[in-house]
Amino acid sequence: MAAVKKTIYAALLANLLIAVTKLIAGTISRSAAMIAEGVHSVVDTINQLLLLLGISLSKKKPDKYHPLGYGKELYFWSFVVSILIFGLGGGLSVYQGITHILHPVELGDPKWSFVVLGVSVIFEGTSLVIAAVEFNKLRDGQSWWDAIINSKDPSTFLVLFEDSAAVAGLSIAAIFLYLSHHLNKPYLDGVASLLIGIILVFVSLILARESRSLLMGEGIKADTKIRIREIVEHDKAVRNLMHLLSTYQSPEEILVMLIIEFKPNLTTTDINHAIDRIREEIKKEFGRIRFLIIQPDAFNDKIDPNVQTYI
Repeated sequence: MAAVKKTIYAALLANLLIAVTKLIAGTISRSAAMIAEGVHSVVDTINQLLLLLGISLSKKKPDKYHPLGYGKELYFWSFVVSILIFGLGGGLSVYQGITHILHPVELGDPKWSFVVLGVSVIFEGTSLVIAAVEFNKLRDGQSWWDAIINSKDPSTFLVLFEDSAAVAGLSIAAIFLYLSHHLNKPYLDGVASLLIGIILVFVSLILARESRSLLMGEGIKADTKIRIREIVEHDKAVRNLMHLLSTYQSPEEILVMLIIEFKPNLTTTDINHAIDRIREEIKKEFGRIRFLIIQPDAFNDKIDPNVQTYI
């Protein structure tokens, strides 16, 4: 989590340093692309603050209102961030781009816009490198895309996507700002703003998809399920693992429920001892399984109410 915060703080500092200067430069040069980039940086700054808020709230201890803790706060605020990127970042950029294409505005002096774009590339590029290096440590041999899809911590790849979109947007803004002045075609500046907006909308949809999946109760991976089944069914008291249910409460907390059919003619004490063994072995191998509920069941027999379940 410390590495994640390092990435977020780096992105926050970069966006904070350049957001205002982009907007000022865009106003002076009357460039829609620069103003779109300024709005993008403002939104990114707000996003980093919301991510830090989500991380902080997700660490709150369980209470009587939330007995499983507040881990899903991070998923909620990540989803809010994706909405902001879509609406404030992508939506405004697309609107401004279409407006400047239909009603081109004569461009002002682009000198300061190019200066700000150059400085922004340095800051955003540095932030992107930091985010990429930190995320690369978490890939564990997976491809970049698979690592993003399989990640249960949206804060790790959200900053990576934001910074990638920012660098792409800066490149588009610089190219089209040059072309609009060189060819004396002001509407090209609006095209740049439109393209930046489309990139942001695309990024927001990917982030929303991943955050929504986690918020709605995404479960553990197939190979983890297979290993848990092996542990359970290897126990001498178990006949069959009937059901395995799971959900991520946070990137570091998983809830798992096992419904197990035990062998017949076992006493209540035998079953309770088996539950203890299974619980201990699973938690030893999978440290992120914070909540483990084990429910005995049987095909024909009623379960003794004295048999324990565990969280």
